[in-house]
Amino acid sequence: MRYTPNPDRYQQMVYHKCGNSGLKLPAVSLGLWHNFGDDKPHNIKQQICRTAFDLGITHFDLANNYGPPPGTAEQAFGRILKEDFAGLRDELNISTKAGYDMWPGPYGEWGSKKYLIASCDQSLKRMGLDYVDIFYSHRFDPNTPLEETMQALDQIVRSGKALYVGLSSYNSRRTKEAVAILNDLGTPCLIHQPSYSMLNRWVEDDGLIDTLDELGVGSIVFSPLAQGMLTTKYLNDIPEGSRATQHKSLNPNFLSNENLEKIRSLNTIAESRGQTLAQMAIAWVLKKGRITSALIGASRPEQVIDCVGAINNLDFTDAELAEIDHFATDGGLNIWARSAELD
Repeated sequence: MRYTPNPDRYQQMVYHKCGNSGLKLPAVSLGLWHNFGDDKPHNIKQQICRTAFDLGITHFDLANNYGPPPGTAEQAFGRILKEDFAGLRDELNISTKAGYDMWPGPYGEWGSKKYLIASCDQSLKRMGLDYVDIFYSHRFDPNTPLEETMQALDQIVRSGKALYVGLSSYNSRRTKEAVAILNDLGTPCLIHQPSYSMLNRWVEDDGLIDTLDELGVGSIVFSPLAQGMLTTKYLNDIPEGSRATQHKSLNPNFLSNENLEKIRSLNTIAESRGQTLAQMAIAWVLKKGRITSALIGASRPEQVIDCVGAINNLDFTDAELAEIDHFATDGGLNIWARSAELD
């Protein structure tokens, strides 16, 4: 059945200006890290993307290694662009990244100019695109001069293969260095994509949020739901087929009885706010307007609908924030170490 977008989609979303640029991103964006590989039916991927766009989500975030196997998420999204979003390219903001292992030999990962430019070309081919809106260096490479990695990003923009460039998982110090190089090259850094949630606050400890504010760089945070921990999924037990049982990205040891009890307490706070736990977790990272967009994943369309509901209540009282801190950090649930790749 031919897809017709919801005509009221732009009335249902809030859009934030990204750093010092003229680009706006939706407060909630859709990431295709999980559930878009060959292990999932295409019709589900299709429904998730349609639902997202119908709710005003214009930004779709990918990477060369998303799958499994690597590359298949971009292939699946390329099919959706052709079959569902045909004629809508100018209403979409599409990003991809390169930095992780993709092909055999010495040129298949990290941050060399050879790898980044080849990977960008491969990503465009998989998605059937002439350009992406944002191309990221997915992680800092300790064995390649930072100047070379940034020169590659600059070349990708100048060649017309991307409109903007970004960084992902760089710490504050490396971000400052990278942004300075990009400014000298004349291709400013648009955005930074770090992990951030109530349970993972390395960006605060590292000073990255302050750095991005100072530099005029936007931010889009991944894993605001802490790999599903900040949802109702694990309130009672560990469901079969969840990330914790598949050992994809969530360590099942995080889901101890003590930690689950604290998550239940956070859920009680969310209920008192008239929100689901997922909605409160997304609202929390968006509080005070310092984060441009929260990047969500979904295994079914209903999860997208739930997450977008977060924008209906983005304000917190001081008492609520203190109570959240008590269970999320003071009580020992801040279980992730700093997530920047390398110094």
